[in-house]
Amino acid sequence: MRSSDISELIGFATVAEQKSFRRAAEKLNLTPSTLSHSLRSLEERLGVRLLNRTTRSVALTDAGTALLAQIGPALQQIAGAVDGLHAVSPVARGTVRINTPRLVGQMVFGKRLGDFARAYPGVMLDITVDDNFVDIVGQGFDAGIRLGDSIAQDMVAVRVTEDLRVIVVGAPAYLAEHPAAIGVPEDLRAHRCIGFRMGASRVLCKWELEDGTRSVAVEPKGALAVDGYALLLDAAVAGAGLAYIVESSARAAIADGRLVQVLPGWSAPLPGFFLYYPSGRHMSSALRAFIDFFRYVPA
Repeated sequence: MRSSDISELIGFATVAEQKSFRRAAEKLNLTPSTLSHSLRSLEERLGVRLLNRTTRSVALTDAGTALLAQIGPALQQIAGAVDGLHAVSPVARGTVRINTPRLVGQMVFGKRLGDFARAYPGVMLDITVDDNFVDIVGQGFDAGIRLGDSIAQDMVAVRVTEDLRVIVVGAPAYLAEHPAAIGVPEDLRAHRCIGFRMGASRVLCKWELEDGTRSVAVEPKGALAVDGYALLLDAAVAGAGLAYIVESSARAAIADGRLVQVLPGWSAPLPGFFLYYPSGRHMSSALRAFIDFFRYVPA
């Protein structure tokens, strides 16, 4: 078998996995046109159509499904053998593609990306910031990061943050201008509350709070809504209204007096963020290095 035959089969299997010529080409470091030409050559040589192509989708034909069933395990075994060599190498190498919400980018990565780059110069990090839930396998990611209670049970999960709390905060200037008492969550209805949306959703998150004896959900009312934690924090510091925000992201602003926690006896617990990836796959040395570096270790 010629080396070009192996390349064509790998290209075919990657397109089948990614269901997209563009994503498969990116994963193989090829141009989409080069990959498309390779697949046409393979189909002409075999005398069968392996893929049905439209402008928006790629699907296996019956012949393509049969071929993939035959070559898939062999290609995975080859990839596993190569990854195994990387895993025992003292130097991590390769590309790690991560999908993460914006909040995690601020909480977990931040200045640590520089430390990681110095510790693992052979690893290329490709981080996509996206608050929407995505199929990490179908979209070509090696791993994703989400809240622990939103990860499918068939995924391997590794904690990257402590458990979190959501609290209500406001700037001293806002509280001075709007002195209406805030003793219980229901009092928030008399205040300007900055709304927050997750990802592409147009629905504002409810402010769910509990004090150990009862739980209350408040619909935020105000003249401002945002979809990013950095903007939410900045707006609260600027006095635009009260904000319902993850405590750790507001900790510095509270410490230096730019924000004040209101309803201190009320909060909402969150399970913390976890990195997750498919079980049963061989792990590259690059992904292993990423996990070991960003794994949460209690102080």
